[in-house]
Amino acid sequence: MNCERGCAHPVADADALAGAPLAVRLLGEDWVLWRDEAGAPRAAPDRCPHRGARLSLGRVCDGMLECAYHGWRFDGEGRCTRIPALPGFTPPASHGLHRVALVEAHGLLWLQPDGAPPCLPAFEAEHDARLRKLNVGPYDVAASAPRVVENFLDLAHFGFVHEGWLGDRAHVELADYRVEPTPTGFVASGCRAWQPQSNRLSSEGSWVDYRYELTSPYTAVLTKLPEQQGGYRDEIALFVCPVDEEASRVWFRMALTDFDSSDEQIRAFQHTIFTQDQPVLESQRPKRLPLAGGEVHCAADRSSAAYRRFLRERDISFGVLP
Repeated sequence: MNCERGCAHPVADADALAGAPLAVRLLGEDWVLWRDEAGAPRAAPDRCPHRGARLSLGRVCDGMLECAYHGWRFDGEGRCTRIPALPGFTPPASHGLHRVALVEAHGLLWLQPDGAPPCLPAFEAEHDARLRKLNVGPYDVAASAPRVVENFLDLAHFGFVHEGWLGDRAHVELADYRVEPTPTGFVASGCRAWQPQSNRLSSEGSWVDYRYELTSPYTAVLTKLPEQQGGYRDEIALFVCPVDEEASRVWFRMALTDFDSSDEQIRAFQHTIFTQDQPVLESQRPKRLPLAGGEVHCAADRSSAAYRRFLRERDISFGVLP
């Protein structure tokens, strides 16, 4: 069985980690990030093993993390290298930090709490040189990570939440789409929606084919293929950090054939779409996603049902109600 601690999660923009320690929160726990002498990102629980002070209050000296309370220093492997009050003392291994894996990918820093090598979610568009990449976010959302993912996978809300943008009330009937399991989740294909403005360059409405892929418990990828604008294609990855049971941090990784718009224009379009979703997400009760009972379903909810089934099968417990 997999679980949320055995996955890598996005916790910060890669360029946010520079010369000072950075505090982040993941799965209800506090973590400190820093860069070692070689510039490699490092992570450990945000608690000094000496007297429990937050290490993120300290500083980085020659790639070593220094505690603000008593000046204990820790190298990139988590070893305690210096105790200023005892300059002749060689600290034993028990005085070190429990360092966990932290890697850079997709412009973000990914932390895997179980200490194993990071298991990053796939985003194949990252390697397609024909597509332009940029990130949008982060957004701090008062909703559980599974609620955010389920909303991303949902087509039936477009004509209401995104009216005039991704949908309209005259075209809300959904095609009979398919959901097929994969080793990392599932693929929903055959999805189709009428959109007044499917992307920033759209000048008129068009039918858009959608393909959704769940790539890990808290990540998914959307591929959009408009009927018009020959060759135009969007791939959008949703990366969600499960901060607390009922709080999330959200990024979008955009891979686009649009090389004409500025970064600011693309981010403004995506910002408009997500900030239409956000108040609805934050209004949902319960904030945690119920996996059995409590909410009714219809045939249009195939992807939602597949997602809830996936979470049950993988024994995911963070941000859900059993």
